[in-house]
Amino acid sequence: MAYLQLRGIEKVFGEHKVIKGIDLAVNQGEFVVFVGPSGCGKSTLLRLIAGLENIDGGSLELDGRDITHQPSSKRDLAMVFQSYALYPHMSVFENMSFALKLAKADPSVIQEKVGRAAKILNLTQYLERTPKELSGGQRQRVAIGRAIVRAPKVFLFDEPLSNLDAALRGQTRIEIAKLHRDLGATTIYVTHDQVEAMTLADRVVVLRDGQIEQVGTPLELYDRPANQFVAQFIGTPQMNVVAAANVPSLSNQSGLSVPAGGFVGLRPENVSLVPGGTGQFQAKVELVEALGAETLIYVSTEQGAQLVARQTSRTDLAVGAKVGVQIDASSAHIFDAQGRVAAIH
Repeated sequence: MAYLQLRGIEKVFGEHKVIKGIDLAVNQGEFVVFVGPSGCGKSTLLRLIAGLENIDGGSLELDGRDITHQPSSKRDLAMVFQSYALYPHMSVFENMSFALKLAKADPSVIQEKVGRAAKILNLTQYLERTPKELSGGQRQRVAIGRAIVRAPKVFLFDEPLSNLDAALRGQTRIEIAKLHRDLGATTIYVTHDQVEAMTLADRVVVLRDGQIEQVGTPLELYDRPANQFVAQFIGTPQMNVVAAANVPSLSNQSGLSVPAGGFVGLRPENVSLVPGGTGQFQAKVELVEALGAETLIYVSTEQGAQLVARQTSRTDLAVGAKVGVQIDASSAHIFDAQGRVAAIH
């Protein structure tokens, strides 16, 4: 039986249904990431689970207990917000211990729990400081520590790293992964960042327009997307998806069977550039992004299709260069005119 069970969860704002019957089972100890474009409902769904918004339809169970209409304080969940939400006049220790003090926990228990959380998060030396004396990464760790001391059944993270710079995001992401491993806690994490989703999640839930498009491990979604939306949403840079009509030679030479009005999907690493005059079709280099460990080369075909190729070697190709394009048909994804998977070779 699932540890956290969502059945037909719905949310309506005015006449607009923003969550449209979500069914999801989360196992104990699992790290589940909600991902999707802005406005897809991922943060709203997290707030429904947390009890910060009322559920208008369906049911929510945690560890066999119906919590659909329980107030947030009774759900045994802890949420970490994007904005840290720390009390500016309180010290780190006071911020982390606040919920325990409200619950009238024994002072020795508070001291032990806060001390343990601070040690896990490398905050011991900062316990007497106030939030304004901390960096953004340290403030986020305090917010996480405040959740840890409550020992909730489920941790809820709402885009916790989006206020941090790139270096801190990478560092804190590693800390969250290690924290999850050490605590073995059930975690639901909302992000728009695919790197976070791919590196942190046991399973990823891709949302669009208040509905689930696909649930699976990061590599399942990358290798076997359920539709064109998931295929292009998961992966950076995104999958090349071109109308088969724009690359007729691809179908002819590769033996790909594409439905009328359909599309061919190719991951950038499965697109190879070869000398002009060779390959399956011809293209012109539009942009070269030399990233050091890898190079991204953007090309346009004679029919106007746009493609990006990823290679681990460096290149001397320049903008305007004529190249051939070679693809491995076995790596292609075929979508019909509605964006549904027609075939994965």
